[in-house]
Amino acid sequence: MTTLDGFSDACSSLLEGSYDCVDRIVVNAYFPMGQSPAGFRYWWRQLVGSDACLDDTHLMRIAGHFGRRVRAWAGQHGIPVIYCKSGERKDQIADRHLPKDPNRLGLFLVLVSKAPALVWQVRHYGENGMDLRRRNPWPYVNYYHFHVIDAEWGHITIKMSAHPPFGAQIILNGHEWVSRRLKKRDIDVTKEDNCFVRFSDPAGLGEIADTLSSPNSIGRLSQLCDRWIYSCCLCFGLSIEEQEKSQFRYRYSSYQIEYSRNLLFRSGREMEQIYQSTIDRTRTLLDLRRVCTIFGSRYRPHTKRLRKERFQVTTEKPNYDLTVFKIHFGKLTLKIYDKGARLLRIEVVVHNTKALKLGRGIGLLPTIISMLKQILVRFLDVVRSLSVEFLDTGFLDQLPSPTLTGHTRLAGVNLQSQRMRDALRAFIALSPAPSGFTITDFAAKIQELTDKPPTQYTIRNAAYDLKKIRGKGLAEKIDKTYRYRPLLDPCRKLFAWLILDQKVIRPLVSSGYNLRTGRRPSHFGPLDIHYINLKRELNQTLNTLALAS
Repeated sequence: MTTLDGFSDACSSLLEGSYDCVDRIVVNAYFPMGQSPAGFRYWWRQLVGSDACLDDTHLMRIAGHFGRRVRAWAGQHGIPVIYCKSGERKDQIADRHLPKDPNRLGLFLVLVSKAPALVWQVRHYGENGMDLRRRNPWPYVNYYHFHVIDAEWGHITIKMSAHPPFGAQIILNGHEWVSRRLKKRDIDVTKEDNCFVRFSDPAGLGEIADTLSSPNSIGRLSQLCDRWIYSCCLCFGLSIEEQEKSQFRYRYSSYQIEYSRNLLFRSGREMEQIYQSTIDRTRTLLDLRRVCTIFGSRYRPHTKRLRKERFQVTTEKPNYDLTVFKIHFGKLTLKIYDKGARLLRIEVVVHNTKALKLGRGIGLLPTIISMLKQILVRFLDVVRSLSVEFLDTGFLDQLPSPTLTGHTRLAGVNLQSQRMRDALRAFIALSPAPSGFTITDFAAKIQELTDKPPTQYTIRNAAYDLKKIRGKGLAEKIDKTYRYRPLLDPCRKLFAWLILDQKVIRPLVSSGYNLRTGRRPSHFGPLDIHYINLKRELNQTLNTLALAS
């Protein structure tokens, strides 16, 4: 069940829907007996019958056989094996090789790259003496990335070392599982990249996504790992008979987890305003003490200071239309970024579950997800954003654009034009009339305000200006009459802008934004005091936004 937070509650009137989902899950697969020298030696005896041949040569030979068997089997079945260079994006390579057939299941791609791995080093001495220890530091060896399509989980990746004890990682995505469950329930959704940007049933989507956080997900995840890791990956290093003979069985532990809250806004413009104001207003509040509280750190470090790279608040722009707001705290990261045109994602990532100090067993996965959800809620309660009533609806930006009245194309209401500003001033002056006003009244009021003779501003000019005002939905014609009246809601915004421009903005700009008023004059009225206070508040506002120079 989704836990409410202050940020989502404040934006509820702007949302079309929201859901929580577990995103990336990385599970470590390890052979417990192969982690200690005595256990590895005992396993070798079960596999071979004796440890007389346990040496570096035989261990390297197993790794060589692993790679040759992968290439041979992949060549027979037409599966590409690609060796990746350092720094190459393997996820982008996998996306290019995804099967076109939606019913295709099983292995479809193998990528090979180098990474540190546990490798045992054997040294014999005397008649039966043996020194078995881990190579330190861990050497870089070939890792084989098996990309598999599963019927329930979609695209998963199993990354396995070719050296005994064949350490592995299973990488999967919760959105893939949710997407397939939604198809079975006939819930219409639109998936873009790694999120749902449109959904017809938010309650049904949230219910399915929440099942990944339940204890039932433990057995479902273990079954997925067992289904592929033995028959699709480990079989290249150990045959099924050798696995049974040596009692080789993996155990699973959680390593990395991502949990996200996704807010779908009705308007992309409103989402962008909310998001940008969130960045501006929140990053100044996030000091070390507040961040420690968000991440649940009870004690400040006393013996050594928290290193700079462990606590960092950053704003990144990887693309021209994407801004990512990040908070790094050790092995934990909080991110806010937009997906698609209307979706705002708030994501918490634990890069190593050891940092949570809850345990790493696969059975503790619901507990870890629950803690990540608490961190997410605490962060959203701290987030400060623009209030809904201060959102810019684009009303002023749309005024200068042309309008179409019937088959007639009209110019927009240009607020920079002096003639249009005079027309709006007359429109404001005539708006309180209970029975409306005529075009003649409108022309006479403009002539009165501007001291223009009737020859310079005629009734024909007034009719054209009033038609442009009507085209923007600011006024309407009274039925069966030749009189006009303003429309209240749009006119409020226009009148407020004109009043602020004339009575507030222009005086402040004319003063040169100078807070030093010198000696107070003898006749210092209340309006002068208000202008001084406005300048001071404006200065503090710009300082808070880090815009003052």
